[in-house]
Amino acid sequence: MLRVDSSKPCQIVYAICKHEYLSYVIEPHIVQLNPNGEFSLTHQRLFSNTAKEFSNCIDETDVKLVKMLEDLEQGAIIRKYHKKAIRPIEFFSKTFNEQFFETIRPKMEKRMVEALGLMRNKEVYQMSKEGYPAGKKLQIATEEASVLFHFRRNETEIRYFPTIKYQGLRIEFMFKNAEIISNHPAWMLLDDTLYYFDKDIEGKKLLPFLNKRYIAIPRSSEQSYFEKFVAPLIEKHHVYAEGFKINNEKHEATPVLKPIYVEGGISQLQLYFKYADYVFPFGDGRQVSVRIEKNGDEYTFHRVKRSISWEKGQLQLLENMGLKMVTSLFQNLEVNTAEEEVDHSFSVFEWLNQHHDELIAKGFELEQPEGQKRYLFGSSKIDLEVKEGNDWFDIHAVVHFGPYQIPFIELRNHILNRKKEFILPSGEIAVIPEKWFSQYGNLLAFAEHDKNLKLRKHHIGLINDLDDGAMAGVAINRKLQRLTDFEQMDEVDMPVNFTGTLRHYQKAGYNWFHFLKDYNFGGCLADDMGLGKTIQTLALLQKNKEEAELAGGKATSLIIMPTSLIYNWLNEATKFAPQLKLMIHTGALRNKIAGHFEHYDVVITTYGISRIDIDVLKGFYFDYIILDESQNIKNPSSKSFKSVKLLKSRFKLILSGTPVENSVNDLWTQMSFINPGLLGSQQFFINEFVTPIEKKKDEEKARKLQALIKPFVLRRTKEQVATELPPKTENLFYSKMSDEQAEVYENVKSEYRNELLKSLEDGTFAKSQMQVLQGLIKLRQIANHPSMIDDNYEGDSGKFEDVTHTLNNVLDGGHKVLIFSQFVKQLTIYRQHFEKEHIPYLYLDGSTQNRGEIVKKFQEDEKTRVFLISIKAGGVGLNLTEADYVFILDPWWNPAVEQQAIDRTHRIGQTKNVFIYKFITKDSVEEKILALQQRKLKLSSALITTEESFIKSLSPEDIKEILG
Repeated sequence: MLRVDSSKPCQIVYAICKHEYLSYVIEPHIVQLNPNGEFSLTHQRLFSNTAKEFSNCIDETDVKLVKMLEDLEQGAIIRKYHKKAIRPIEFFSKTFNEQFFETIRPKMEKRMVEALGLMRNKEVYQMSKEGYPAGKKLQIATEEASVLFHFRRNETEIRYFPTIKYQGLRIEFMFKNAEIISNHPAWMLLDDTLYYFDKDIEGKKLLPFLNKRYIAIPRSSEQSYFEKFVAPLIEKHHVYAEGFKINNEKHEATPVLKPIYVEGGISQLQLYFKYADYVFPFGDGRQVSVRIEKNGDEYTFHRVKRSISWEKGQLQLLENMGLKMVTSLFQNLEVNTAEEEVDHSFSVFEWLNQHHDELIAKGFELEQPEGQKRYLFGSSKIDLEVKEGNDWFDIHAVVHFGPYQIPFIELRNHILNRKKEFILPSGEIAVIPEKWFSQYGNLLAFAEHDKNLKLRKHHIGLINDLDDGAMAGVAINRKLQRLTDFEQMDEVDMPVNFTGTLRHYQKAGYNWFHFLKDYNFGGCLADDMGLGKTIQTLALLQKNKEEAELAGGKATSLIIMPTSLIYNWLNEATKFAPQLKLMIHTGALRNKIAGHFEHYDVVITTYGISRIDIDVLKGFYFDYIILDESQNIKNPSSKSFKSVKLLKSRFKLILSGTPVENSVNDLWTQMSFINPGLLGSQQFFINEFVTPIEKKKDEEKARKLQALIKPFVLRRTKEQVATELPPKTENLFYSKMSDEQAEVYENVKSEYRNELLKSLEDGTFAKSQMQVLQGLIKLRQIANHPSMIDDNYEGDSGKFEDVTHTLNNVLDGGHKVLIFSQFVKQLTIYRQHFEKEHIPYLYLDGSTQNRGEIVKKFQEDEKTRVFLISIKAGGVGLNLTEADYVFILDPWWNPAVEQQAIDRTHRIGQTKNVFIYKFITKDSVEEKILALQQRKLKLSSALITTEESFIKSLSPEDIKEILG
């Protein structure tokens, strides 16, 4: 039951009282008023839950204070620190101790001081000894009191005591029953007033003097007393001294930076400030710093006032320049960088050098780190000049470290081995900037050196890179500069006896070949498949022949290629450069005398033969050596690469639509073949480029590699030259049968030929015509793959190898392809291959039900790029405009059917140029059918519409020719 009746007048009072264990606290009480308005003896302690009852006699501030002061109530304190319920008497007798008091009292005082701030206009009392809250009325001081500490030093001792001033007058507080009710900040109850103080003083500094006039310190302990007690006091408070001096001083300050070198770790910078001869660290929180000077028996305290806001401004400057404050035990600075690769032990030195001039201009002093090493602080730069010689670029370079100049060549080993410290002639250490390792690492790795640095001509890419980055003054031939811009090559006349015209981009490739020739560089023509690498090369070889003959000499070149390409080269050469004398250096009966080559303009051989005949080939000095599909030598440990490296020639070229098949590493062998040394040793190339690019996705390294090889690799994609291409381009691709395949083919062929000759002799040809035609179909199947007629066939097929190889190139370029065959069995062989190699594909033949869904998937799904189609099922009604390559695996008797197949992709809605590859097996019935097709084309387009009618139109002579 409430003792105070809230319906009658009452008053809230705040009572200062002393708890037996917790020291001074403040309690809110509600006191009933008598009818005459004076306090009655009825009162009760007020809490948040009971305060609502008295809303008529308390205001908002009171509600706030009641809640605040609840934290000081013993029950609340016990609950906070003792989870189980416990009686207060038990808690204070058993759990409570001095340590607990030291922990909790500062938190209580924080709360009390907050409350006192809100109690200025409230009724404040000192509780009576009997516990009556409205005991003695108190007032809160209206302003801060100040304390002056006095020290009097005489012959025997130092006497120390404080005096207090309030409102300009000194107040006596010693022997006056004063109480310290809060230690920090100090609040003192004296008579009926609660005093508080300036300078954030602690109550315990006043406590000894409540009942004592002074404290005496004997002269024997004075030095330690001055250092430990008096100096910190002078720093923070008003001090009056007799017998020693206190000088108040103000000085201009200088900011100082000093590195702390942490080997293998993160180095830091210390920031401190010099005020005249005094040095103070940043962030120690002191407005004033005191230094003691002892001169004989005289003591002087130098009280130095610091400019805290100016000090913070200096830190802000440094942070704006890229440092960050690390708050640990010491407030030091680190370089603010997210790069993990960098060696952070030197980052502060680099930062100091980079900002050296700005720091000095802003008044900073730089100090040496601890230890024996002396570092040079100053800005560093490299003056680099490149001059073009006959076969070299001469590099003249001087490094400036502060006032010192050092020949760049002296830094070579440091930069290549990532050694950051370079010892100058003075013995000081210059720290090499991190950037230089990446900017100049390649330059030094590739440069040859005696007294000066030289760079082989083919490292033009490095020079251009320096030029682009404005890292060097580059003086080189403007013509040589064009290597980076293929459009600007000099025009070279076409050879007289070249039959055909080159498209604009092909002519640019032809000009580029001559540019390389002028400078004795090797090159890689890496145009997309189908853009005519062969025709550009043939134009070059024909021109080469004509120029050699004009000069009264002869030039023999060597082309090495996969076996499957031999017939294509022969065909193209016959078509475009009929005057080139070609020698095919293959087969069991090939001539193995090197001298024999000189009777020819071009020797054509395969990678396999070049390995076997390396001793023959390396004995001849060729004009050009050209590798077609040069990714064949991508493996540095392969015999193919080792063999071609032994060959000798004036010029070297490689052709490849996919110079990088699996890894950046594929480039090394091919580039080393055309320009030895261009990419350094293989190990260097792996460490410097392959690993960073592939494992760490390092874009800067990829860019540097690009700069190195760019002048020697010409690549145009189908998309880049689309406007120059006809809507569709047909290519015949000749394949050679493998040995086992040829054997199966010959056996079946002679069997049917004998039948035919017999039937022609005895006049039964008309009757056996169908049987002969069956034979022809069988031969066509063997020409594709013998396993089509014999499930147990173990050997390979020339055409199958060629198709899968060509297909890989197309897929590597990101294209979509339709593959047509009239034999479901042939398509099955490819399906098995795709499944084994995990190549996604779609399939359609006469039995396919959901044609619409399959077509939709091919048109829309990025990942599915191969569509196998049987000609009978796919000849009509399909719209496959996503494909831009068409492979026709076997020729049809009727060309019109072939055309229908091609029109699946080459139709309205097709925005890309379409390439059609027809695969023909050399020396087989397929080649004969092709010739017949040409002859009967006019006839067939007019009359023939079906296979049967085409076959019926064949005369015995035609069939004899086919089986010939």
